[in-house]
Amino acid sequence: MAGAVPPGRASGWAWRPVARDALLARAFHSCTELRGQFYLVGGLLAGGAREPSSDTVVFDPARGQAVRLGAQGTPPRSHHDAAPVGGRWLCVVGGWDGSRRLATVTALDTERGVWEAWTATPGDCPPAGLSSHTCTRLSDRELRVAGREGGIRTQRRYGSIYTLRLDPNARTYCYKEEGCHTASRSGHSAALLQIPGPHPGHQLLLFGGCNLAEPEVAGHWSHGKIKSFLSPQGGTTCCPSFDGTACKAGEQWAGVPEGAPRTTASLMFCGRALCCAVWWRNSDQS
Repeated sequence: MAGAVPPGRASGWAWRPVARDALLARAFHSCTELRGQFYLVGGLLAGGAREPSSDTVVFDPARGQAVRLGAQGTPPRSHHDAAPVGGRWLCVVGGWDGSRRLATVTALDTERGVWEAWTATPGDCPPAGLSSHTCTRLSDRELRVAGREGGIRTQRRYGSIYTLRLDPNARTYCYKEEGCHTASRSGHSAALLQIPGPHPGHQLLLFGGCNLAEPEVAGHWSHGKIKSFLSPQGGTTCCPSFDGTACKAGEQWAGVPEGAPRTTASLMFCGRALCCAVWWRNSDQS
């Protein structure tokens, strides 16, 4: 976890350990922030393991504690991805269940502590099966899915991009394949970035997962289409479900000088006890 450099020193990031727990030791899992806590789902728990784990671990960064969640119906998964929806559901998309690659959506209702298998709607056009892909949250009802597909599609020289629409009330989902493609990749990462300048907007970039040296654009949206966590000036913004008090407290915790300008890449995820450090610039720096 990144922490702030103490006041008086050069601005930037510093790293410090926040926890050490055997429950956190895993690979090919997902780690998602929801309501100020991190949810680690599934993965492979030992070197050479083939069977994915069916446990969910909740890490509280404020206390530095990890506990296994005893939720009903926990699915075995690895090589999947997950996204928070509606401040309540943790949606796990695709992955390996020990016998096949999936494109299904399974959600943890954090209020009830129960896993639910959501249902595909008529007209759903799902991938052949997903693993080592990415799911980027565009809104509470829409994700952008990119990455490796199973079956004969792994032989393609390109990768498909899907929009995944979710309906938390109906517990349903629907895939739509986009007309654009990317290089065939897996095990990559994705980042939704703001485009500054006279024509602002957002673009989704894919990093790694293939032999390309440059990131690849997997989506572009004009200004106002995406309600992102980044403000137009690159300042600190809050998730809608959290108030500004938490952000202010987080800035003080991070040691951000009063009135200091933020860089265009600065952001803060605030959630009750969780506030991550931000980048800032000292007033005497360019």
